[in-house]
Amino acid sequence: MTEIQRYDFDTRIHHAVKHNGVVYLTGQVGTPGESATAQTLEVLKKIDTLLAQAGTDKSKILNAILWLDDLRDFDEVNKVWDAWLDKENAPARSTGQARMAKSGMLVEIIITAAA
Repeated sequence: MTEIQRYDFDTRIHHAVKHNGVVYLTGQVGTPGESATAQTLEVLKKIDTLLAQAGTDKSKILNAILWLDDLRDFDEVNKVWDAWLDKENAPARSTGQARMAKSGMLVEIIITAAA
């Protein structure tokens, strides 16, 4: 059986878990009350950090799930995403609208990547 590695424990979860060559990130969120642009930038920085801790990077992202509090922020979030994205290695991606866990949270991104 392959070893399970866990990264960045916080209260009740690890923000990343690596098993069998795959890294799973929990949903990353930004600071409530900031703009969708600022929250997306913050989230992508967290994703870069977690992927690096697990020995991988954004070029190996397999799947991304974006949850937006309001789909009216879709274009604003995509502008930040597109500037950050490794377009040669773009992942499968889905975007949906969902009520966030805390008021003022606008963006949550969940990532699965190859190690």
